[in-house]
Amino acid sequence: MSQIAILERLWQQYVDANPHVQEIYNLFYDHNTSVINDHIALRTINDPRIDIEVLAKPFIAEGYFENGEYHFKTKKLYAKHYEHKDPTQPKIFISQLLLESFTPFTQQTIKACIDKIDSKLLVNREKLVSAGNCWGQPSHPTYEKLLAESEYAAWFYVFGFRANHFTVFINALNQFNEIYEVNNFLKKHGFALNTSGGEIKGTPGELLEQSSTKSGMVIVDFVEGKKEIPCCYYEFAKRYPDHTGRLYQGFVAASADKIFESTNVNP
Repeated sequence: MSQIAILERLWQQYVDANPHVQEIYNLFYDHNTSVINDHIALRTINDPRIDIEVLAKPFIAEGYFENGEYHFKTKKLYAKHYEHKDPTQPKIFISQLLLESFTPFTQQTIKACIDKIDSKLLVNREKLVSAGNCWGQPSHPTYEKLLAESEYAAWFYVFGFRANHFTVFINALNQFNEIYEVNNFLKKHGFALNTSGGEIKGTPGELLEQSSTKSGMVIVDFVEGKKEIPCCYYEFAKRYPDHTGRLYQGFVAASADKIFESTNVNP
C-alpha cells in the first residue's frame, strides 16, 4: 500500500468520525487555492508490539525519516516526528503513553486491550495505523476510571489507532497570514477553540505558533449504552524561518502539551 493511500485512509476515517473537520476544511478551501496539511498526529502505547517504532515503519518504507523527539513529563508521554524526503508531504507526529508510569489498573486495562489485537494485524502495520479500536466494545465505567488518571489512556482505550488530528498549514493559505486571523474566522463560524494555555500556543520567537479546535463530540456505543465523548480535533500551524532562512520543521513540546488537551472532556 502506498504512502498516499495510508494518508487518504487516515483522512477519510478522521472526517467520517468528525464532521466538523470537513466543514472547516470546506470553509478554507472555498477561499484558498489549496489547503495543505502540515502534519498528522497518531497516538499509541510504549508496548513493543504497537509502539512508535512499529507505527512509523509503513511511513519510513515510503520515504519518511525520524527528525525529532519530545518528552512530556506531566502527561507521561514520549513522541517523535518524521519528515518525508519530499517536503510537500505532511510530517507524522507519533506519541506514546509511558504505561509503566501509571497505576496497575491502567496498565492492566491497556495491556488487556493490546493482548486482544489480532496477530495478523500486528504484523500488517499499514492496516494497524488506522485499525481503530480492535479489542472490542468499551465499558463506560472503565473509560471514566482511565479518564481520571490519563485523558490519553482513556481516548486510546475507546478509539485506538487513528489520526488524532490533521493540521492546516497557515503559511500556504491565500486568505490569512496570521494565526489570530484564522482563530477569529473559526470563532465567527461557530467553532470552539482549545483555550488551554491561551488560544495561540507558541510564539514567533519559538518559530512555531499553533491553535486547535476543541474535539468534536461523537456518540460511542459503550457496553452500558450510548454516550457522547470527545473524539478528534483540527489543528492550525504557522511556521517561521530559522537563522538559515529555512522554515522551522520541528515541534515545541510546551505547546504540544497544551494541544493534547484539545481532546479533554473539560478543556
